[in-house]
Amino acid sequence: MVIGLIGAAGSDSLDRVSRFAHPAGDRHAEVLPEERPPHAPADLNGLDPHIWPRTAGRDGGAVTIGGADVRDLVAEHGTPLYVVDEEDFRSRCRDYREAYADGDVHYAGKAFLCRETARWVMQEGLGLDVCSGGELAVALSVGFPPERITMHGNNKSLAELERAVEAGVGHIVADSFEEIARLGFLADKHGRRPRVMIRVTVGVEAHTHEFIATAHDDQKFGFSLGSGAAAEAARRVLALPQLELVGLHSHIGSQITDTAGFEVAARRLATLLVQIKEEHGVVLPELDLGGGYGIPYVEGDTAPDVKVIADGLREIVTRVAESAGLPVPRLTVEPGRSIAGRAGVTLYEVGTIKDVEGLRTYVSVDGGMSDNIRTALYGAEYTARLASRESDAEPMLSRLVGKHCESGDMVVRDLWLPADLATGDLVAVAGTGAYCRSLANNYNYLPKPAVVAVKDGESRVIVRRETEEDLLRGQL
Repeated sequence: MVIGLIGAAGSDSLDRVSRFAHPAGDRHAEVLPEERPPHAPADLNGLDPHIWPRTAGRDGGAVTIGGADVRDLVAEHGTPLYVVDEEDFRSRCRDYREAYADGDVHYAGKAFLCRETARWVMQEGLGLDVCSGGELAVALSVGFPPERITMHGNNKSLAELERAVEAGVGHIVADSFEEIARLGFLADKHGRRPRVMIRVTVGVEAHTHEFIATAHDDQKFGFSLGSGAAAEAARRVLALPQLELVGLHSHIGSQITDTAGFEVAARRLATLLVQIKEEHGVVLPELDLGGGYGIPYVEGDTAPDVKVIADGLREIVTRVAESAGLPVPRLTVEPGRSIAGRAGVTLYEVGTIKDVEGLRTYVSVDGGMSDNIRTALYGAEYTARLASRESDAEPMLSRLVGKHCESGDMVVRDLWLPADLATGDLVAVAGTGAYCRSLANNYNYLPKPAVVAVKDGESRVIVRRETEEDLLRGQL
């Protein structure tokens, strides 16, 4: 497919420019629109409290988190290093618990889950969402109350469902007709009556301030409301007396910063609640509106206030239920990123520094897309700072890149770092508490970094660093 033409210098001929390849210029992909890097921050040493952990600061020039100096953390634990501010994580759990005192809050374990964070969630009084047998195993291994666990997943295996039924998890969110049949079989087999919710695709997709109120049915999750599949799912669950249908579930997107999309979703779910009541004489007592609440990653990003969102959702659900002639259902939400995201910081050691004259400086660190694939996967943006010292040098337009054999191996695509940055300096990347360790991989056989929790100036390993022996284990 031809997408454009560029004249050949000194020739009347024209070179066809393919969408897959074109003549290289001084700038990569010069046929594309000019890039617009962010403006240099007023303070290269500053730590925006909306982006960094609540306990982050500087002491003697070095960044501190939870009272621990990053230089000491690296000296003890090495780099790359995931650092989790325990108080930040716990305090955000408490914020949600207080904001939804008359409902339920289930931490979305997919954001970041290990045995220690499962303990924090349990101790702070929240429930837990799991999406696999492995996540369920983590929760059960620390004695997490099974009645406070919700089991998600679009393709739960028979073994995963059986373990959830045997454990007595509080809710299983049904995602397919096959799963409903399997649950009926397993409930009979084990003499249990699992509480079931139906995941409904409501035709709303929300990202930050925008939502598209159209049929977003082309996805792997849930039962379509518009096609009638969700109503049929309710019929099938209600036809099995060994299953207890308790509510509907919906998830409309991620990085959501207001309640507009939730209102559309709630109204559409109410139509199904009314249909179930009229057709079956059953009033469902619970409504789970999912998660997806955004956090700020870079300057200018906004983050919703937990209490404001909670009050807004509560008002929406109450209004929608009353207008539909229904009792107000108990509301459940599933925050993940908004609890774990800002609690996490990744520390790297600077290696190679290459100046590409007239463009930018490439700053290579000792990690990359194996410990944070979000930039390569989604084009995610991050804030980073020189962490081992302060600097009053001029700002230098940079690209923070990893050590992997991929040109797309970027940690931060565009950022400003001090021009005196040197090999051996430490760089801290904020907002990496969610979906970084969870999505970590061993590309190029790099071991996954350790995770350390910090609090009151002390650190402790909560997930140990992988070794080469770990990488080779299991190979014949």
